[in-house]
Amino acid sequence: MSMRPSGPGEIPAETVRVARAAFAKGSLAIRVRDELGPMFRDEDFADLFASRGRPAWSPAGLALVSVLQFVDGLTDRQAAEAVRARIDFKYALGLELGDPGFDFSVLSEFRDRLAGADGGRRVMDGVLVAAREKGLLKSAGRARTDSTHILSSARQLNWLELVAETLRSALNALAQAAPGWLAEAAEPDWFRHYATRAEESRFPKGRARRDEVGLRIGRDGMRLLGEVFATVAPHRLRALDEVEILRQVWVQHFHMVEGEVARRDPKDRPPGMMRLVTPYDREARGSVKRDIMWDGYKVHLTEICEADAPNLITNVATTVATVSDSVMSQSIHAGLADRDCLPGEHWVDAGYPTATQVLAARTEHGVALHGPMAANTSAQSAGPYGLDAFTVDWDQQQVACPGGVTTTQWYPRTDSKGLAVIRVRFRHSECRPCPHRHECVGSATGQRREIMLRHREEHEIIRHSRAEQQTDAWKDRYKIRAGVEGSISQAVGRCGLRRSRYRGLTKTSLQHQLTGAAINLARIDAPLTGTPRARTRTSHFAALCPAEMTLDGAQAGTE
Repeated sequence: MSMRPSGPGEIPAETVRVARAAFAKGSLAIRVRDELGPMFRDEDFADLFASRGRPAWSPAGLALVSVLQFVDGLTDRQAAEAVRARIDFKYALGLELGDPGFDFSVLSEFRDRLAGADGGRRVMDGVLVAAREKGLLKSAGRARTDSTHILSSARQLNWLELVAETLRSALNALAQAAPGWLAEAAEPDWFRHYATRAEESRFPKGRARRDEVGLRIGRDGMRLLGEVFATVAPHRLRALDEVEILRQVWVQHFHMVEGEVARRDPKDRPPGMMRLVTPYDREARGSVKRDIMWDGYKVHLTEICEADAPNLITNVATTVATVSDSVMSQSIHAGLADRDCLPGEHWVDAGYPTATQVLAARTEHGVALHGPMAANTSAQSAGPYGLDAFTVDWDQQQVACPGGVTTTQWYPRTDSKGLAVIRVRFRHSECRPCPHRHECVGSATGQRREIMLRHREEHEIIRHSRAEQQTDAWKDRYKIRAGVEGSISQAVGRCGLRRSRYRGLTKTSLQHQLTGAAINLARIDAPLTGTPRARTRTSHFAALCPAEMTLDGAQAGTE
């Protein structure tokens, strides 16, 4: 299809008249159009369409429909029907009342185009630009970020279901690509075991019997892979995605031991960031956060948090589930910088701040990254001989212990996580005669003290942050961060954020960009209808807690 730029245009007079009569108090779609005007232009999506061919429906209109679809939690069919039948949608899109709209499949095709060009950012940016022009988006103030887990669109599978479904998926793909070849290669038992979905099978309950079934599936998969990769097999079969997924899953879960197929020990399997969890979503990964276990992805939402402006979502970042929050600050700040939405203060939870991230935020973007710095949990972290008790002379590269002994054994190193550190060692002759050696070294057999330092700037950031976070003033300021959890709740409840609608990281990321844009429209609309911001919910009993007594203290007293 080709695109014929048409510009935003005016709303037809008859559409305006009927919409005003039908919606005396307005609707979100009408109010947002009146407040922000046209948020998208066809030219913004020109590179997604060919210059020749059948004219496409307005890309700017499809972008707005895609956002309104998430505002109301509509399916593609429902969104296309809303464009055809709802007067407020026609008003927002500037359509004639008799406009027939489009077939629902157009939305899926449009998302494919957006996903291939990171078009979700364009849609979200269109809303933010319109909000900034109306004075609703303010930067250089405060922002806050939090992440939440996203379930894959594919059903979560246990181990037996995973290997059985992976094999069944490959058999179905081969049956479609080369039915004659597979009919000759397949074992008779395969039709009985893999013709239906694994969830419909009745796997044995006993551990031994389940292990036998797993090994039987492993042998069948090895047999199929051997047939596919045999020299006489059609080479095109090896390029099938389902066959490649089968090969990867079998490498991750099975191996040959003395000529027999055996299940790999958990210690021999690849790390979670590489391990496939379903044959139907190749990029989904399994992860654990406290008591939550899920297969899928993770999304990070950043919003401004000023009292005199809507708390608009200014950045959305989607990753696979295994990516740690602690490596995300730099990419989030880069995204905010591209939108000219960098805050002066950025408030996050304990998963984000590290000395490296705090330093990078300050030096590269001028952002003060605030969040609870992880405590030092080493055996020598506290007490009269903790790390803070040692005096570091950075210029002379030497360290003095609490007993007055100074060492110059200063060695730059890299720790187990790949971070640059400095290893400082005291000599045996200096520590052995010390009467406090066992208290300082912390080991019955230790003969001398060794300490590990981060580089100077990071070391000072850690010390300053940990000290500041103990003050009541900082704890009071940190309360601002909790509000972003309400944004996640709104996105989950209103836009279905918890589960991905689509398969793969690219389309899941597009879903989250559209969700961010939808939440922004809802928040721009809220002041127009006099809807106040939701207050933090407090149970009736918690409200009775005396002012001088915190809930944490009350709970601690029962332990």
